[in-house]
Amino acid sequence: MMKKLSLTILVVLISFPVFSQIKFGIKAGAETTKVPTYDISTGTSNIEALEDASWGFHGGIFMRIKLLALFVQPELVFASNTYDYTVKTATVTEVKSQTFNRVSIPVLVGFKLGPLRINAGPAASIQIGSPEALIDDPNFEQMYKGAVWGYQAGLGLDILNKITLDARYAGGLGEKFGDAVTIRGQDFQLDYSQKSFLLSVGIMF
Repeated sequence: MMKKLSLTILVVLISFPVFSQIKFGIKAGAETTKVPTYDISTGTSNIEALEDASWGFHGGIFMRIKLLALFVQPELVFASNTYDYTVKTATVTEVKSQTFNRVSIPVLVGFKLGPLRINAGPAASIQIGSPEALIDDPNFEQMYKGAVWGYQAGLGLDILNKITLDARYAGGLGEKFGDAVTIRGQDFQLDYSQKSFLLSVGIMF
């Protein structure tokens, strides 16, 4: 997936040999994300999220390429979210936390109306490692995929062509994050549709 995305960006760059302006920047912000839930068949274990959504953070770099009235903005962003769950087994009930770390690679296309920007585009989300297993079983980690596809869309504001403010909605192109696994005769499936609202501030150079 990384090779395909890199090739896509390279093709875009080659297709436009003359750019009126290229800028680089750094960004950081907060995001509220739908908590991943576990679709579990009947059995002795049960996993329930304490909240429907949780706040996390993100930060990274971006490049903005102006193409006449349009612009292309690829980004490389690290994001982290932690979620709390009530885990019930046959013998005990306790609260556990899972942290999902990922690299997000959105490629946005948009246009400007004065300082206001409107942009949207595809985004790859690559999982870094596996979250802590909520149930003590080595097969639990097998349900996590390494990457999923989604999209981002939103509005931005440029202040003095230096400071950038962004508000975006992010969604996933699939509802399931990985394959179902069977643990002690019980099926587990992680639902991670990646619905998020992101707020960020950045600086362009």
